[in-house]
Amino acid sequence: MSEKKLFVKYVSQNILGMLGISVYILADTFFISMAEGADGITALNLVLPVYSLIFAIGAMMGVGAAIRFKILRARGDQSAETYFSNALFWALVFGVVFILIGIAVPDRVVAMLGGDERIVAVGAEYTSIFMMFAPFFMWNHICNAFVRNDGAPAVAMAATLFSSLFNVVFDYVLMFPLDMGMRGAALATALSPVLGVAICCTHLFSRRCTIRFQWAAPSVKKLLASCQLGVSAFVGEISSGVTTVVFNMIILRLAGNVGVAAYGVVANTSLVAAAVFNGVSQGAQPLLSDYYGKGAHASVRKVVRLGVGTALVFAVIIYAAIYVLAEPVTAVFNKEGNAALAAYAVTGLRLYFTGFVFAGFNIFGTGVLSATEAAKWAFTSSISRGFVAIILCAFALSALMGMNGVWLAFPAAECVTAVLVGVAFAKLFRG
Repeated sequence: MSEKKLFVKYVSQNILGMLGISVYILADTFFISMAEGADGITALNLVLPVYSLIFAIGAMMGVGAAIRFKILRARGDQSAETYFSNALFWALVFGVVFILIGIAVPDRVVAMLGGDERIVAVGAEYTSIFMMFAPFFMWNHICNAFVRNDGAPAVAMAATLFSSLFNVVFDYVLMFPLDMGMRGAALATALSPVLGVAICCTHLFSRRCTIRFQWAAPSVKKLLASCQLGVSAFVGEISSGVTTVVFNMIILRLAGNVGVAAYGVVANTSLVAAAVFNGVSQGAQPLLSDYYGKGAHASVRKVVRLGVGTALVFAVIIYAAIYVLAEPVTAVFNKEGNAALAAYAVTGLRLYFTGFVFAGFNIFGTGVLSATEAAKWAFTSSISRGFVAIILCAFALSALMGMNGVWLAFPAAECVTAVLVGVAFAKLFRG
């Protein structure tokens, strides 16, 4: 099959899968806004960084280990076979840490992230419940990445879509007919990765599967080797959490809880856009790693060109849609009709989403750098977009322009990172 046909097959299925993840986060936001109003959205947005951190650790281990597996197998290296079991073990170790924190001090977590007494009361139980399922969130990422790299992108897509559908349906059932409120939203979200892992197991235990779970002593060296190539996936997930923490701090000072609720609308809507670009990146990754491992550099360049073009086309479509639909999108999450929330969110959507012209290129670009073992460039670019540039731009622009500066920090940071990714591409793919 040609590079283009394989690209379309893998990327289309991964975009659908990643959209599924973003849909259940949006479902949480929508149902919580109906049940708890602005306080519920504020609580959800304040604890979103914890959720992002759990996802990020799972993505870093899962995507990184799957890349190592794919490259080493293409080279005929037998050590490839132990990366799956090693990733599962370390996910359990990290997951237990989150479980203990979720049991012991969920209220302190919400308070530390900026919640006042009222918000802590709304968000503590939600935080406790989803943290207790941390290992399943991480295992879901790992299983999904390995299934995708084992030539079964349709199964990976099905796992993500059906777990997301489960979450949407049970969000409604548990929150309203069963009247469980925030507890119901947390349970629906927490149980969805369990279904995702179960669906991935239909491939992992099938005759078509070439991945073997091997009992072996846990290896810190292999964990670090995986994380080295999974850093762009980590930053891709954690950047939303870091951005949320920084923005929440600034917005609480500028506009209070209503401003944070408005940012919750912007942030959760942006997850849908990010999902599209993560789908392009993760869909192309197995192809890039396989071609790179075999030394087929012309095929690597072809997939890169296809990916960059696809990301840019989606960026233009997404921005045009958000610009036109900013008001109705905001209204979906503003059932109380809060005029201040609406004003902040509509402006925020239109300014913030200009950044996806650069972010689409960056998300795909850092994925390319990881998939081709350009770990230093991947790390530098990822740290820029996820931490350094976004934090500096947020503080500087908010000081100069207030809330508009907060919204424009994301486009500014992504623009800076796009320059770094462009330089990396020029050095790595010249000739």
